[in-house]
Amino acid sequence: MHFNCWLKHEAFCFFIPAELECDALCKEKTLHRVLRNVNSQLLVVRPDLNVAAFEDVTDQEMQSGKGMLFSIHCYKTTTPLAGLPVAFSVQVEDKSYYMCCERECGEMIVRFKEGEVPKEIPGESNIIFFKKTFTSCCSKAFKFEYSMERGMFLAFEEEGCLRKLILKKLSKDEVDETMKMSLSKFSQNEDHNL
Repeated sequence: MHFNCWLKHEAFCFFIPAELECDALCKEKTLHRVLRNVNSQLLVVRPDLNVAAFEDVTDQEMQSGKGMLFSIHCYKTTTPLAGLPVAFSVQVEDKSYYMCCERECGEMIVRFKEGEVPKEIPGESNIIFFKKTFTSCCSKAFKFEYSMERGMFLAFEEEGCLRKLILKKLSKDEVDETMKMSLSKFSQNEDHNL
């Protein structure tokens, strides 16, 4: 059964018609940023190798922007305490890829699939992460919690010479630097805030 409902968002109230569920996520804005880890390495997506990893990037490589300039799709939420719901996509050559999580052999894997991020998400989705401040004293760094498994965050893991993007479990009071990420505008000398 569908009911009309009101969504309270900060100082504004939005009326949501019955066609959308009350827990539907609607895209509010899209920002373009690079993601950096605690070592200032950039997240680079390589769909041909089916990998996303944090890498040291030269200025010349950064100018090409291939696989490293992310669109961060911000959605309106009915539960602001959970964090800001976001989805990530990246352009590689002439194709768009979105980040999602899938279970493989009992383990959650971060994947990038060809396609576009939807404007509206009617319920739970494997592409949504909650953006949270990394710590209360570190407001310019963030961690991203997977919306479908609380306590699982985007992080990096050393795998040979790679710092591969993964989902990692975080216990309640733990601070894990592998989950610390900053969002920078494409130019290195611009503001780091989202």
